[in-house]
Amino acid sequence: MSEMTQATRDKMIADFKLVISDAEQLLKLTADDASGKFSDVRGRLGERLAAARAQVGEFEAAAVAKAKEVAKATDNYVHENPWQSIGIAAGVGFLVGLLAGRR
Repeated sequence: MSEMTQATRDKMIADFKLVISDAEQLLKLTADDASGKFSDVRGRLGERLAAARAQVGEFEAAAVAKAKEVAKATDNYVHENPWQSIGIAAGVGFLVGLLAGRR
């Protein structure tokens, strides 16, 4: 998700603002009147919620794909450079041990 563009973020924020706005309007309408206006707003709210859920699902799928790509690249690096990987892991373990020992 780090590659999410500003335009995508802005679009997502705008979509959530529309959902919130419709939810607030729905609450106002249900307090006084449950006529045809209520079902119209509820329908629009349902459509926007479905769109927002779909968009979040797309972001989640993209994040999973990116995580798999990173994991594969890491696996390839470890297979191509086993001794460097062991050295890095030992160094990180040493630092974690030092930090844990201080407490």
